[in-house]
Amino acid sequence: MATTPGQGPLVGVRVVELAGIGPAPFAAMLLADLGADVVRVDRPGGVGLGINPDYDVTNRNKRSVIVDLKSPDGPTRVLDLAERADILIEGLRPGVAERVGVGPEACHARNPRLVYGRMTGWGQDGPLAHRAGHDIAYLAVTGTLGMIGDPDRPPAAPANLLGDYGGGSLYLVVGVLAALHHARVSGAGQVVDAAIVDGASHLAAMIHGMVAAGGWQDRRGANLLDGGCPYYGTYETADGKYMAVGALEPQFYAEFVTLLGIPDQADARKDWARWGELREAVAARFRSRTREEWTAVFEGTDACVAPVLSLGEAPHHPHLAARGTFTDHGGITQPAPAPRFSATPTTVRTGPARPGADTTEVARDWDVPRLTKDLP
Repeated sequence: MATTPGQGPLVGVRVVELAGIGPAPFAAMLLADLGADVVRVDRPGGVGLGINPDYDVTNRNKRSVIVDLKSPDGPTRVLDLAERADILIEGLRPGVAERVGVGPEACHARNPRLVYGRMTGWGQDGPLAHRAGHDIAYLAVTGTLGMIGDPDRPPAAPANLLGDYGGGSLYLVVGVLAALHHARVSGAGQVVDAAIVDGASHLAAMIHGMVAAGGWQDRRGANLLDGGCPYYGTYETADGKYMAVGALEPQFYAEFVTLLGIPDQADARKDWARWGELREAVAARFRSRTREEWTAVFEGTDACVAPVLSLGEAPHHPHLAARGTFTDHGGITQPAPAPRFSATPTTVRTGPARPGADTTEVARDWDVPRLTKDLP
């Protein structure tokens, strides 16, 4: 199939998303960014982030229909969509989709090739499968939360980026695309069970290997990449802002201490006994100038030092601006689709889908006349 410029490599792939919050909508947004025709099935009254839906960018590049799954023919309408879809994504508690009549068995009876993606925190089975939870709890039991933060303070909550989106959404997307490939080769769909506890644990694969090899201590702030190393971390500047340092390799470290003005610490890199002294020296130097001044010092060098920017500042960073990492659409500055493709470039085609706004259009395009039954 020929692709349309600016629509991405998944043009022609149809996705049904059962509306929810958190990692499932983000996964569906990523598929939509890549060009898939994502139809979000919203419920009457809506579900979302508690903000104006015009600003919920996780619903960009999608279309929305409203279906009341509690109505007599609500499940049938969803099954009509599933029959014509390649992928279905839901983020309900285990068993809920089955109870309302749109679970994997019902969907596969209508469409054996369907990839049925399930997004949960605990997974579809196990002692905690039916318990409520959020990102921070899932991270807590996997050991990943305990790795983050200063050793003398409680573990730091990494927003919901590491669990919901890193261990959840991204693994769901990898899973459904892999299953889609299998379905196109074999003709058989399947269920993808994406659990945040599984994904977040998998993200730490390298660390588990290092622990087994004796190269990583199983405690916070004591290792090369967790803030324990004085040349891999953040430091406050004279104006109360921060600089990030990642000068791990010898050549980068040598350039770092030279530009920072502490060449006498060149030999402290491998001497753990001097790390306390080194940290104090680095901190004192960074406190002597502003973030802007230090940014200028390290600009254009390989010292691996960068200013710590806020969300509002990030789009204006020269490198991100030059790459177009952020884009403006509908008056909202937001991250542009990622990754990038040489032959099938992606773009933000439409703003956040308004609940139910596309019912007539989807009914026509997908040939599902039942969707418009209740429309005036």
